[in-house]
Amino acid sequence: MAEPRTRSTAGLTPAQRAARGKAARAEVPRESHAAFDPPASRPDPVSLLESQAVARVPELVPVRYGRMIVSPFAYYRGAALPMANDLATTPRSGLTVQACGDAHLSNFGLFASPERNLVFDVNDFDETLPAPWEWDVKRLAASLEVAARGNGFGGKERGGILVSTVARYRRAMRTFAGQGNLDVWYAKADVADLKARFDSLLRPRQRSQVDKGVAQAQARDSMQELAKLCHVVDGTLQIISDPPLIVRLADLVPEQVESAEFGTQLSNLISRYRLTLQSDRRVLLEQYTFTDMARKVVGVGSVGTRCWIVLMLGRDASDPLFLQVKEAQTSVLAAFAGASTYANQGQRVVAGQRLMQATSDIFLGWQRAEDLDGQSHDFYVRQLRDWKFSLNIDRLAPRDMRLYGELCGWTLARAHARSGDRIAIAAYLGRSAVFDQAIMEFAAKYADQNERDYQALLDAVARGRVPAERNV
Repeated sequence: MAEPRTRSTAGLTPAQRAARGKAARAEVPRESHAAFDPPASRPDPVSLLESQAVARVPELVPVRYGRMIVSPFAYYRGAALPMANDLATTPRSGLTVQACGDAHLSNFGLFASPERNLVFDVNDFDETLPAPWEWDVKRLAASLEVAARGNGFGGKERGGILVSTVARYRRAMRTFAGQGNLDVWYAKADVADLKARFDSLLRPRQRSQVDKGVAQAQARDSMQELAKLCHVVDGTLQIISDPPLIVRLADLVPEQVESAEFGTQLSNLISRYRLTLQSDRRVLLEQYTFTDMARKVVGVGSVGTRCWIVLMLGRDASDPLFLQVKEAQTSVLAAFAGASTYANQGQRVVAGQRLMQATSDIFLGWQRAEDLDGQSHDFYVRQLRDWKFSLNIDRLAPRDMRLYGELCGWTLARAHARSGDRIAIAAYLGRSAVFDQAIMEFAAKYADQNERDYQALLDAVARGRVPAERNV
């Protein structure tokens, strides 16, 4: 179920919904989205990042900063909160969707559907919340501008990438506006369909790259993770510690793991998580046995949040299941779009993911746990790796990034069409490129701001204001 701020369209005719979109266009002209004029009172971006560090694992915070100072794009990936603050000052049409909240181009990728098809979709929902659809579009567009600058693309090439991406979003939303509810809900996002959709735009080299990416994705499964992450100690499989990136629970708090209460606490945690799954998937999970657990550092912006990997075994040691148990904190959008109606932040993430994705991981669920610090934390759970694959953005040529941007634009439109008023949004966007051009201008302005904020973080590290552990 969508959170209630995604306005219901029940009882409204398509004409009434289109009129709503056109009325929004009159109130908030499409060209106004080119604006980015932060107020003089704009918060210091480093202070915003520091505010997030308060609730994170202290020894991992320097790793987060170390990863963010690698490049302007790395900074951008970790700076969802500063950008959410900035987006709240920009024009909005008043049309709300279930937003990703962090829709930069590296948060799209491949993964396996329950039917074992390879699908392309948004794949990060830590910040998901009902919010203006424009915020996701601007986050995606600005990420393309930042990444394109990092790759050394010229202004004309960057402009072409941006306009093509937003135009694809606009045209896809118009297509979805003309379809019935079930057609939108069942819209395919599998790789075979997407390859057919974009095949005419691909050159032989690009087709080869796509095929290579598909093959790499299909090789990434629990067996590969088993070989990579585990070894046998005294006849028992154990996760290999690699501090500070991977640390076994038994190494973090050996006295707790060895206590008589640990087994009962762990069993209760797994049981509560199991209840959030569909009934058939509960039966499947029950056939696996807990084997080992470790804290694992992931991503850029997520570094410092509590994230665990859990090794479970099925019929034998050749039947592993790796689960990722990731902390869900309050969305960065909440201060600007309103708090979630879900009491459990893990449930917020799961509900948003299920609503936006065409298909989701069969083990996607949530739980609340008393962590090792004795405080309550919310988590969501999914498979660690199940055919998951993301492109290396640094290696994309201009034409490659343009096609990838279009794919992300189409995918984001499909995700928004599932929860928002697609007819009103399509009417607001219209047939012309007015909105496309406006977002291109916004993205360039925001990339300039991102470079200033990146430099501010570099300066803070140089002055010793914030600690940064590099190359981790």
